[in-house]
Amino acid sequence: MMSTPTVRVLYIDDEENNLQAFRASFRRMYEIYTAISAAEGLLILQNIDVHVIIADQKMPNTTGVEFFRSIVDTHPDPIRILLTGYTDIEALADAINHGDIYRYITKPWNDLELHNSIKNAYDAYKAKIDLRNKMVELQKTNDELNRFIYSISHELRAPLVSVIGIINLVKMEGLYDSSGEYWGLIETCSNKLDYYIQKTLQYYKNAKDVPDHSEINFATIVNELVELHGFSDKDTNFNVSINQNVRFIGDAFRIEVILSNLISNAIKYQKTNEPNKTVNIHIEVDEHEAQIEINDNGMGILKEHLEKIFTQFFKSKMHHGSGLGLFIVKEALNKINGNINVSSNIENGTTFKITIPNAK
Repeated sequence: MMSTPTVRVLYIDDEENNLQAFRASFRRMYEIYTAISAAEGLLILQNIDVHVIIADQKMPNTTGVEFFRSIVDTHPDPIRILLTGYTDIEALADAINHGDIYRYITKPWNDLELHNSIKNAYDAYKAKIDLRNKMVELQKTNDELNRFIYSISHELRAPLVSVIGIINLVKMEGLYDSSGEYWGLIETCSNKLDYYIQKTLQYYKNAKDVPDHSEINFATIVNELVELHGFSDKDTNFNVSINQNVRFIGDAFRIEVILSNLISNAIKYQKTNEPNKTVNIHIEVDEHEAQIEINDNGMGILKEHLEKIFTQFFKSKMHHGSGLGLFIVKEALNKINGNINVSSNIENGTTFKITIPNAK
């Protein structure tokens, strides 16, 4: 059988007979501390970990409401109950609205009512402490996750980059085809692993970071991404048209993530037998927003899949990848109040239209 927890109650009242009556009524139920003044009550609080404080409103020097307000910062945890022998509506309303008291009870009190109020107050105290402990645990878990992500980004990617570097050396020395398909298999696996790590990091950072506001030059971002993604696919032609004559403020990280994923997909889902693989990127920027259109002549998206493509981990049978790319795009746009529309068919490829507000 579990033992009943010890509930420590401090009762402050300038009338000694009230303190004695309280002790007599509740000494078997709670660990009782009493004080004849607010100053004496504060002294007890400084030495005893009290769960519930009951204070009389009408005391000389300091009223109950004034006392509670004075300990909000120094002793925020104990739950506060006000005893009032007269109706001071203004003081009560003010105390309740400011969160200085949990409940008020009129004098003379009813033992059962006061007993139930103390029990409920202790439950509120426990809930408050439990919530704080859970927040501490959550912060600890979050710190561990941060360390884990740091480990992924550094300790996992470092040897992977070395492997990819060795493969490039093998290519430079003309030995890539010397062992049949082995080097090609190693390169494919390494690139796929690097892709999944990058997507994991993108997803994590996109979910955590608060949007920033920096000046965006779309031409610079797009040209760098086209060069980066075009390096791995020399067969795709890019037609880039950017019209930006105004200052645009936005979240550089998320805008780059959005464009990078869409450009990567436009390359990845080209038709293998298409002689003229093409990706068109058109951006119009004005004082209010940036309108981005990315179009490809790839394999397209089935109509029944169009509503699902932004869902986490959705992959059609004919498409490879992590199923995270477009989900990350959608989440990033949600964070910066942007929106996205897609139209596609099997014959003519896919067009994504994105709108991102100018935050300047």
